[in-house]
Amino acid sequence: MGTSATNHRSPSLTLTPAEQLLAVEEIKQVFARRLRIMDTKQWDLYGSVHTEDVVSESWGAGSRVTGRDLLANAIRNTLDGNVFVTSVHHGHQPEITITSDTTATGIWAMEDELWWTNGDVEEHLHGYGHYHEEYRKVEGKWLISYRTLTRLRETATPHFYDYRGVDTPSR
Repeated sequence: MGTSATNHRSPSLTLTPAEQLLAVEEIKQVFARRLRIMDTKQWDLYGSVHTEDVVSESWGAGSRVTGRDLLANAIRNTLDGNVFVTSVHHGHQPEITITSDTTATGIWAMEDELWWTNGDVEEHLHGYGHYHEEYRKVEGKWLISYRTLTRLRETATPHFYDYRGVDTPSR
């Protein structure tokens, strides 16, 4: 009889179970660091949690951003460009799979809230969904190499997206 799938290791996965647990913990740390850096607007650090060739498709179809610097600039322009947007992002219940000694995938339940002041009115968005990510170990550090965001629900004030110059969300 063959080996069960749960006991089979990929030839590219030689990490011990303890090393895999450590990798998962390091990935959780880099994910949490990215959210904190983004919400605290520490743009000089944002690129440090991504690979040089990171790909992000978090803004819907046709909005692919490739590269650490381009992604940092896109996020900065969205949250801290012409209009300052206060943001709070939470990631929960990670499903992380180590796919080789240097690669992994993850799905995180997410919730975000964003606010900006439109004259005397506070505009607000509250979203729920999932981050789908890939990670790669580069020079001994786990980094985010791919991300897309899928939203399950979003509630927003009628003019929330006005600060971006669009009438409807691009998802």
